[in-house]
Order: sequence, then C-alpha cells, then structure tokens
Amino acid sequence: MFTEEITKVGYISRSVPTDKDLKTLILELKKEKNAVILAHYYVNPDIQALADVVGDSLALAHAAKKTNADIILFCGVHFMAETAKILNPNKKVLLPDLNAGCSLADSTPAEDFEAFKAAHPGAVVVSYINCSAEVKAMSDIICTSSNAVDIVNSIPLDKKIIFAPDKNLGTYVSKVTGRDMILWEGACVVHVNISLDKLKALQLKYPDAELIAHPECETEILELASFIGSTKALIDYAQESTNEVFIVATEAGILYKMRELMPNKLIIPAPALETNSCACSECPYMKMNTLEKVYNALYYELPEIQLDKAIIKKAAIALENMIAVK
Repeated sequence: MFTEEITKVGYISRSVPTDKDLKTLILELKKEKNAVILAHYYVNPDIQALADVVGDSLALAHAAKKTNADIILFCGVHFMAETAKILNPNKKVLLPDLNAGCSLADSTPAEDFEAFKAAHPGAVVVSYINCSAEVKAMSDIICTSSNAVDIVNSIPLDKKIIFAPDKNLGTYVSKVTGRDMILWEGACVVHVNISLDKLKALQLKYPDAELIAHPECETEILELASFIGSTKALIDYAQESTNEVFIVATEAGILYKMRELMPNKLIIPAPALETNSCACSECPYMKMNTLEKVYNALYYELPEIQLDKAIIKKAAIALENMIAVK
C-alpha cells in the first residue's frame, strides 16, 4: 500500500503524533535508526536547523561518502539523493518527496544526451552534479559549482570537453579556464528567473551593496557581480568581507545560513522576474521538503531511492574521479 501511495503522490502522507514537538520526534527517530540527515542550503530553514550536515552539493557528496549511518535521509532534490545512493550502494537512502526534482537535471534526458555524446567522439564528458544517475553513468567525471574550474583544468589541453548540463556554468568555466568546450543547452529555472532590470534597480537603491552571484546565473548578471561562486563560496566570501550589505543572486534558501552567520550584515535576495511571497528566486522542488515529510520518511523508511546496479557502478566511477581531484 505504501509503495502504491508513494507512486501516486511521491511521499507518505500520515498524521504525525502531537504529544511531542515534531523536531524532537525526528531527532529521536534519527538516533533510534542510526540515520544521518543531510540538507542543502536551499531547503526550508526548519529542516536546516535540525540537519547533521548542511552544505552545497560538493560538501554533501563528501558527507554522504564518509557517513557511518545506516540510513541517509537527504533533504534536497532527487539527483542529490541519487548521488548519495551511488556513493553508498549498500545503505538505505531516503528522500522526503520523490517529486522533488530539478529543472536542470530534467533538461538533460538520458537518451538525448547519449546521442549528443555520440556526436562528439573522443570528448571528455564533464557533467555537473545536477544531472540524473543515467547521465552521470555516461560521464567521465562529475563536477560541482565549487570545483568545476579545477575539474576542467585537470583535463589535458589536447582533449575536447563536453560540459553538461548547465550552459551558464559552462560558459563561466570556459571563460575562466580558457577552454573551448562543447556545451549542452541546459539551465536552472531558479537562476535564469532572476530579473536583470529589477536587480539594477535594487543596486541603485543600495549603492553600497556588493552583488555576489552563483555561476548558474545568466552572463549579464555575472558581469555585474563583484564575486562569483558556489553557494558555500558565496557564504564564505560575505562572511570574510568587510562590506556590510550584500545582494545575493542565487536561490533564496541560502539567506537563512547567511543571516545566521552574519546577523549584523544586511543580506538581500536578488529579485525574481515573477513575484512570489518573498519577491525572490525560489526553487519549488527544494521547498517540497517539509518537517512532516522528513518525519514520515524516517518513520516508514520510505520513499527509498532505488537505482540499477549497472548505473550505480558506472556513475560511481565519474563521482570518484571528481572526489580524487584536490
């Protein structure tokens, strides 16, 4: 019954006990089942507050690789939980909601990518971690926004490079490294949804603000930024800077950690094209993670990530190649 229900809605929907605080119940279950909770910076603050590790894709990949837990509960999106399963094939990996996908990963269907790769024989395939397990299995090495430049620089100069799926990140990496890469036409809806016109208006309103941006943003926005980096790099930069005001061009979930670490600094989200509750750019998939779903996932040990063994074996090689690059 649970499997059928998860297939229909992507998660288990059950009433949770009311005799204790929900966070307390989750922590008790976590201890009882020897589970670890990994959470991305983009999920809701209440989940970040109780996670064992909060980080970007690179940090979470390392955490998943090192954990001694029996169960990995990944509060993020589907490709992240898949990554944890690839690195831990014998562990149970849970995702609070199977429908928590990724627009970037979805922009790269495995069959289409296979044909794209075949059209460029001999090229080294560098795939951004924001892709499906099937695409990882077709890749030579994986990268994150934290290490993409280092990964590309590690490839011999005489080698052609396919870079997928994020064209904006690929364009940025190509500019930094000087490598002429074959780019897949993918993009993240969160980062392309940031409004250039509204951003310029915000800069006029806050003339002392530094604009810092994620490399998945459009080139026009990156050209305005004083610093470009991964989610972790953006946090570190703002923390170390003497500047007191920042406009942050990435998913708005990062603001929770930034404001926690820098309570005396003004952290402003970059404005979105469309207006939502915060007038900022939010990932609807990340926000599918809720405390109720976290509790139910731990209690029932479902939904569980299942991957074909052959896919795991091939994808693991590409991930291990990334981890080996210092």
